[in-house]
Amino acid sequence: MVKLIKKGVYYMDGRIVREAQAFFTSDKKERAQKSTLTYSVLKSHNVGSEGDLKLRFDAIVSHDITYVGIIQTAKASGLTSFPIPYTLTNCHNSLCAVGGTINEDDHVFGLSAAKKYGGDYVPAHLAVIHQYMRECAAKCGAMILGSDSHTRYGALGTLAVGEGGPELVKQLLRQTYDVKRPELIAVYLKGKLRKGVGPQDVALALVGATFASGFAKNKILEFVGPGIANLSMDYRIGIDVMTTETTCLSSIWETDEKTREYFKAHGREGDYCEMKVKEPAFYDGAVVIDLSRVEPMIALPFHPSNAIPIREFLSDPVPYLKKAEEQGRKIKGDDSFTLTDKVKDGKVYVTQGVIAGCAGGGYENVAEAAEILRGKSVGTGEFALSVYPASQPVYKALTDAGYTSALMEAGAVIKTAFCGPCFGAGDVPANNGLSIRHTTRNFENREGSKPAQGQLAAVALMDARSIAATAANGGVLTSALDVAYNKRIKKYTFDGKIYENRVYHGAGKPDASAELVYGPNIADWPEQIALGKHLLMKVVSVLTDLVTTTDELIPSGETSSYRSNPLKLASFALSRKDPMYVERAKAVAADEGVRRETGALPEHVLKELGAFTPAEGTVYGSVVVSVKPGDGSAREQAASCQRVLGGVANICKEYATKRYRSNLINWGMLPFTCKDAGVKVGDFLYLENIAENIASGEERFVAKVISGGRTRDIALDTGALTREERKILLAGCLINFNKENAK
Repeated sequence: MVKLIKKGVYYMDGRIVREAQAFFTSDKKERAQKSTLTYSVLKSHNVGSEGDLKLRFDAIVSHDITYVGIIQTAKASGLTSFPIPYTLTNCHNSLCAVGGTINEDDHVFGLSAAKKYGGDYVPAHLAVIHQYMRECAAKCGAMILGSDSHTRYGALGTLAVGEGGPELVKQLLRQTYDVKRPELIAVYLKGKLRKGVGPQDVALALVGATFASGFAKNKILEFVGPGIANLSMDYRIGIDVMTTETTCLSSIWETDEKTREYFKAHGREGDYCEMKVKEPAFYDGAVVIDLSRVEPMIALPFHPSNAIPIREFLSDPVPYLKKAEEQGRKIKGDDSFTLTDKVKDGKVYVTQGVIAGCAGGGYENVAEAAEILRGKSVGTGEFALSVYPASQPVYKALTDAGYTSALMEAGAVIKTAFCGPCFGAGDVPANNGLSIRHTTRNFENREGSKPAQGQLAAVALMDARSIAATAANGGVLTSALDVAYNKRIKKYTFDGKIYENRVYHGAGKPDASAELVYGPNIADWPEQIALGKHLLMKVVSVLTDLVTTTDELIPSGETSSYRSNPLKLASFALSRKDPMYVERAKAVAADEGVRRETGALPEHVLKELGAFTPAEGTVYGSVVVSVKPGDGSAREQAASCQRVLGGVANICKEYATKRYRSNLINWGMLPFTCKDAGVKVGDFLYLENIAENIASGEERFVAKVISGGRTRDIALDTGALTREERKILLAGCLINFNKENAK
């Protein structure tokens, strides 16, 4: 089904050839490296060198739990207008159900910012962020930067990247996105999918094969091969958006007449151009997917990479559920969480189904689900099915074609375009519940659980077709291969008037006289201090999970409403993983406040340090130690919440994504790695002459660990840092860096 080739390959004569079998000379290989789609797109957007890219994007996009902080940061750095098209969508906090008026206050702020600075504004419930960008902004050969990790428009020939907010701020300030030239992986598609197998099944097979080994980490996936022609655009888009879960940097596909038809249907045929790889093309590795062998898949809790064929799972479900159950009990801290009880008489019963968002809410996913459910019933028991079309144009097309009525008659509930089910702000399952979802993620607690309050539910990812088959079977987990249905669906028709009559199109038309409208929850970023000559850090949390997601660093769900209030949001940091973290971090911050006011650390800190005395000019802050942090969302708040609580660094074995490491740097936090720090909560680490060493280009630092009256040395590494990144770290954060440059 999926095969990985970990060494170099050539794409030539429409097939993948291993480098060792191609026998090309080095100069031929160098030319072949420049024959990829990625090379040409990056070259046209790069103002740096061949190896150290400095990229300028064609457009940027944010949703309503990120754009306030981004605009506030850019405003503090001197923003006067948006220099490139900036789209503000409202699909995450659109329920306006938590914290009184604050969600809608953010929306009002967003519209006022679009008017003042010249941007586009998409009102709540009209479209989820990525569907709108597919329909209205993606272009062949373009690059788009988004403050959401699933910013992926590769199927439309757009190289799109999801990053933390500060990277968008840099684009707004006419700075660049700096990255080492990434390695490229060819994703070679061949064969044709069987009826009942959908895009999520292909995506889960891809994620399952690549995530654990880090095969695609921070690389770009380039989709090639004859199998592309056998996929509709909705299928391509559904696969593409899930590439984020491989931890790749971005993705791009060859384009064809189906791509042209997509642009034409959306009134933008001029944004299409044919994009074909110039053979031979060289790649650093390859993923070969035989579409004809892909089966309906299920990704069991608590990660999209826990993917196996539904057939295999149902043949003996108890061991698989037992493993997930054990993990859930560890998360919850007791034995009350159950999954094996979902097996009755050899069948697996689920409590909820959801088809939604940028992955599941596409026209063909929902239409085929409707055909599977036509004339059937989801039942009157515990199982419930919710469907969220990805945009109002998709909703209207489904309605005009009769698919929404078929779903409603079957007992499904049709809702508006909203990303909530993906991150715990909508359709939260009951405690001990098992939900199946065609969304992007199923991380622990992401769906809204609060283990500290005795709540834990689980989500498994599946394709819309198998979810519909399960719904038609009353909640008994069923593969879409086991149901008969009409796969031929009516042609999609896009109605652009929906956007024409509601979206505010202000790109390139700033109005300096317009006033920003602030709600009471919208707060400025608190002041951050520069790095200091020396650095003393206190360990305030040690996380031992093999991977720590951004959902654990700062929970999603209801906390999203506070993303416009840095200090309020910070009170939720690590709340599901280490409830004492905030208290410990605040205590360190308070002691640093005393040092800044009096010139000396409090006596109780000096007493804890014992015989060790920090040198004059030492800044004091907190540090979080973990194994592999940062998988998942691009949200900058996973780092900024630590920073506003006095965090000065992270220490880990490796960072799960470039996004999270970049967020740390942009918020003035040192991104250390260490194979075995061997520290515990309450230990201190001291780095002498840290500012001088950062400025001089050092990448390895000797830290003195002070623990229980004893001291020892360990080595900490930052990895390669650009000149600008070093200046940001020295300044204390990107805001400070930009203020200094403005002087």
